[in-house]
This record gives sequence, structure tokens and C-alpha cells, in this order.
Amino acid sequence: MTDAANHSPAVTVSEPTEVTEELVEAFAALIPQLSSSSPPTSRAELVEMIRSEADTLFVARDVDGRIVGTLTLAVFRIPTGVRAWIEDVVVDDGARGKGVGDALVDAAVIKARAAGAKTVDLTSRPSREAANRLYVRKGFELRTTNVYRIVVDP
Repeated sequence: MTDAANHSPAVTVSEPTEVTEELVEAFAALIPQLSSSSPPTSRAELVEMIRSEADTLFVARDVDGRIVGTLTLAVFRIPTGVRAWIEDVVVDDGARGKGVGDALVDAAVIKARAAGAKTVDLTSRPSREAANRLYVRKGFELRTTNVYRIVVDP
């Protein structure tokens, strides 16, 4: 793993360079805490994400080295410039309130800035009150826009 950021002595954020059993198990534990309707990320999907030039997967570890959070950053070029998007931020229930989310967001913003992104966007359900407070505290501003979705995979 390459070190992406070191937010505090209690939280270390890195970018996995290989898929280990530990990573697969961490996603099996974390993804259900984010979404009850999404299955845990498979080994093959994790391999695809790590190999992708557009995605950066970040994992946060506690002082004991246990994976306690994750965040995915997508960076892409559009006609108006390089943009970045944060997705699937999840912090283990037992690690919330300990700076894990802060460290993950900081690492993603640093990476996006280094890639030349003009903006970093994300969405968060209103019911995720702690996450929304985190994003505002980190400098994200609520936008007035419509978000549309079409399900293309029946």
C-alpha cells in the first residue's frame, strides 16, 4: 500500500495496491453499514477498482492497523475541465467520531487537487446527519441542483 495521507496518529489513510483477504473482509463488513440494498464488494470488483485509472480507493486504519473506513474518488475529464467525485464513504460504526471520515476526505481532496480537478462533488442522504456535518466542516457547500437517476441495470 502507498501512503496517501496521515491525518492523525490514530488514523492512517492509504491506497491499496493489491486485493488481500483483509480488504475483502473489510468491505464485507463496511458496505452493509452504508447500504442495506447493495451486496458487499467482491474480490473481482476490488481488483477492477484498484486497477482503474479513474478510481482511487482509500482505506483508513485505526491505531491497531484495522481497516475502519473507506472512500472512493473518481477523477475524470469533461469539456469544462477535470472534475472529481467522492462516493461510498463509510466508517465502521465503532470508529465513528474518531477522525476517520476527516482523514478519508482530506486524502481524497489532496488527490483530486494533485490531479488538477476544479471541483470535488459528492452526495449524501439528509438522514446521514453526521456525514453531512463533516462535509460542511470540510468546506463542501450545498448546491441547488436537481439530481436525476435512471436505473439501467434491471
